[in-house]
Parts: sequence; structure tokens; C-alpha cells
Amino acid sequence: MKLPFLASFIILAIFFNISMRRVSRKVEQKEEDFWERERKSNEVRRKSLEGLEYVHIPFNLLPFDTAGDNEALQNAENDLKALAFEKIVNFTGISNTDLKLEYGTANITALTQYDQNYTTLVRALQNWGELLYNQGRYEDAAKVLEFSVKTRTDVTATYRLLVDIYKTKLELSEEEIEKKINGLIPIAKNLNSLSKRPILQLLGVPMEETKKKPPLVTF
Repeated sequence: MKLPFLASFIILAIFFNISMRRVSRKVEQKEEDFWERERKSNEVRRKSLEGLEYVHIPFNLLPFDTAGDNEALQNAENDLKALAFEKIVNFTGISNTDLKLEYGTANITALTQYDQNYTTLVRALQNWGELLYNQGRYEDAAKVLEFSVKTRTDVTATYRLLVDIYKTKLELSEEEIEKKINGLIPIAKNLNSLSKRPILQLLGVPMEETKKKPPLVTF
């Protein structure tokens, strides 16, 4: 009885060893590929940044200068006004290596700052939208959050709050609610983020559809 068990154990150990070697080779190959791409990216010369999709805050369309005596709202507005003359680009999901390959190593510091500015922007917009929501200013909150979505934010809370506003705060008809939410879906389908699937599920997209490759959406 011991021999069959020993033979099975040896076979299992052999298969395990082979499997581990395959995994190890794949890991080593991925690491080699990464360093090769990094090496190449460090050789790319500076390229023009004029073609980047810069985000511009529409100060004339958002409810600025309406905070009154509310200090929290005023601070939220000020956080966004501080970005007025900053360059803002959404590079969510794009690695520094890819940025260097596309735009050159000499631009990486500037590109990183543009991306940090974007992160600051969407966080500030989410904060402002929440504050307006809590003040019962639902239409203004929707304007702020909708602009954030147009920049392709991956902040799940922004989509969740917008859906709540559409469904419960603006007295929209079922048809209007459906139209509003459907307007968010193409943007969410093109997110380059781990938040993509939970956001799509939040918007009512069936699980199997969240796995499909979306069409390209441009702005």
C-alpha cells in the first residue's frame, strides 16, 4: 500500500516542480521585459507636449463664488481655484515607463506633476460635490460631479453620488434617470483603472458586459 502512495507523491512532486519552474520563467521573462522597456524609455528624447489632452476647469459653468458664509464650501472652491493656472492631465493607469517611451525621459518630471494635479482635481471635485449635496444643493452638486466624470475620473464615490442624485434628488422621470445614467456608462467603460468594474456594476451594467473591451470614446 505504501508503494502506490509513494509513487503518487513523487509524481505530484515532479508536476509541482515543473509548474514552479514555468512560473519562475514567466516571472523572470516579465522582469526582463520590464527592464528592457525601462532601458529603452530612458533613451527616448524629449517630445512636444502640445498634443496632450489637458483638463481645463470651466469656471464659468461651475457654481463658484456661491459659498456665502460656509467656510467648508469656500475652502473647497479655493482648492479648485488654486489649480487655475496649473497644467492638468489624466494619466491614470499609465506607468512612468510608458510615459517616458511616449514623451521622452526629460519630460517625466513635468508629466508626473500634471498627473498629480489631476489627482488633486478629482479629489477636490468629489469633496466639493459632497459638500454641495449635504447642503441640499443637488443641481450644483450634479454639475460638479458630472464635470469630474467628463475628465474620466475613477473615483467610485463620484459615480455613486451622481446616481443617488439622479434617482432621488432631482425629481427626474424614470426615462430621464435612465438617460442620465446611460450617459455615464461609455465613459466608465473606457476607464483604465481597477475601479472600472465596480463603477460599471454601480451603473447597472451586467457583470458579463464589464469584461468586454469597450469602444474608444474621445472628448
